[in-house]
Amino acid sequence: MSDASKPTRKRIIDAASKLFYAEGIGRVSVDAVAEKAGLTKRTLYYHFKSKDDLVAAYLDARDQPNLKQMAGWFDDAEGGPDRKVEAIFSNLARVARHPKWKGCGFLRTAAELAAMPGHPAVKAGARHKANFENWLASEFTGRRLAEPEILAREIVLLMDGAFSITLVHRNPAYIEAAGRAAATLVRARGSLGREEESFAPVT
Repeated sequence: MSDASKPTRKRIIDAASKLFYAEGIGRVSVDAVAEKAGLTKRTLYYHFKSKDDLVAAYLDARDQPNLKQMAGWFDDAEGGPDRKVEAIFSNLARVARHPKWKGCGFLRTAAELAAMPGHPAVKAGARHKANFENWLASEFTGRRLAEPEILAREIVLLMDGAFSITLVHRNPAYIEAAGRAAATLVRARGSLGREEESFAPVT
């Protein structure tokens, strides 16, 4: 892709992101995205061969910024890994209190495409969730927590469950409650890890 075409592609993705997140992918037409971007539909189709590809690009564009934000919350929090994990949830609860919060864009898109498991946007969402889970597992491994991969998966389950129930009740307290539960799981794995080390055979 030439440098001259990159700003146009970004304009399209930015416009799509705002519309898809606010209204859902099913309610937003390609014409609406083109209008929002200030471009013709023909120009949009020059960069994206279909709406399906545009929806996938919308989620791919959210992947790294979202991961970087959550990693920042984790790194900036004081205390052990339990407090660092809880800080991610606390910050997500703060974000969820914004009037424009519409839930997790990855989960909402997957729900809209539930009958199309092979859709490129569903695959993009799966990649994002796997990226977060793998990052979290690596953090737990570095801190010598027991069963880091299982623990990371449990945290993801708490997070996505909290996103869903908060969207239903419009009450971010559920995200905060999930954060406390996540911290408890992390502390338990930390204790288990220390116990396993203390009983390690002498060689």
